[in-house]
Amino acid sequence: MTTHHPEQAYLDLLQDILDNGTKNVDEGTGAVSYSVFGRQIRFDLSKGFPLLTTKKVYWKGVLHELCWFLQGQNNIKYLVDNNVHIWDDYPYKIYVEKFGEDSMAKEEFVGKIKEEEDFAKEHGVLKNIYGDMWRHWPTKHGENVDQLQWIIDELTADPDARNCIVNSWNPEFLYAMARKEDASRFPICHNMYQVSLKGGKLHLQLYQRSADMFLGVPFNIASYALLLQVLAKILNVEVGDYIHTFGDAHIYENHLEQARLQLTREPLLFPTLTIADDVTSLDTFDASKVTLENYQSHDRIKGELTVAGGVKERDLEEEN
Repeated sequence: MTTHHPEQAYLDLLQDILDNGTKNVDEGTGAVSYSVFGRQIRFDLSKGFPLLTTKKVYWKGVLHELCWFLQGQNNIKYLVDNNVHIWDDYPYKIYVEKFGEDSMAKEEFVGKIKEEEDFAKEHGVLKNIYGDMWRHWPTKHGENVDQLQWIIDELTADPDARNCIVNSWNPEFLYAMARKEDASRFPICHNMYQVSLKGGKLHLQLYQRSADMFLGVPFNIASYALLLQVLAKILNVEVGDYIHTFGDAHIYENHLEQARLQLTREPLLFPTLTIADDVTSLDTFDASKVTLENYQSHDRIKGELTVAGGVKERDLEEEN
C-alpha cells in the first residue's frame, strides 16, 4: 500500500491552479497570474518537517527571516548582515521613489545598508512589517502590544484558550484605508495566524490572503512550521498540525513552466527539525538553536520574484 506523501497536497494545489486558475492582472505592475480562491493544506509536524523536496527551498532565508520576525525587527540590515537578500527589493523601491534619477544602483544600495549604520537606519526600514506588527502593534495610546508574547502567556495561563491570534493586517497602514504618508509600499500577504493547544499538542493555522504558490508558498510553509516548533518548545508541549489556509492562491505567468517541471518530480522524505532545549522564551531563541537534519531535495528551480502588491498608485494621487 502506497502512503500518501504530505507534500502531495501542495503539488495538487499547483495542478488545480494550472487546470482551473482564472487570469488576473496586477494593477500596479501589470504582472499576469492565474489563481483559485479558498484552499487549504495541512501537515502533521510529528511526521517530519515540511521543507518541500520537489525543489530546493532556501532554508537559510527561512531561518533568518523568522528570527527577524520574532525579534520584532523592521530594518533589513539584520538580513543583509546574514547574507539574506529576500527583502532588499522593497526598501530599494522606496528609496528609488524618493530620489528618482539620483538613485544609486541596487547593489550599491544593499552594500551601504551593510556597511553604513546611519544609511541603514534611514533607508533600511520597512515600517509595520510582520515582526513589527507581531511584537509592537501600535495602539491609540501610543503604546505597543506584543501579540506574540501575549499568546504564549495566554496559553500558559489557559491551555484551552481559543483567542490566541496574531494579526499583521492593520488597515491604518494599508492601501486607501491609510493616510498617504502612512501607506505601506509592500504587501502584507500572510496576514493572520491562530495557535491552539489540543490534547497536549500545539497546532497553528495561517490565513494567507494572497499566495505566490510557486516561489513564495514553499518558503511560507517552512517559516510558519518553524514558528510552530519554536512556540511548542517555549510552551514545553508537542507539535501538532500546521494548517495553511489560502485566499487567492496563484501562479505568476512567468512561473508556469517551472510549476509544470516541479509537478514531474516525486517527493522525497521530509527532514527532521529540532529546537535546542534551552529555548524557554522568545528572548532565548536565535538561528543557532535550530538543527535541520536529513534534508534531501530535487534541484533548485529558478523563478524571478514579482514585486507586486502594496499601496496602489491611485491611492497616492492627490485629490483634485
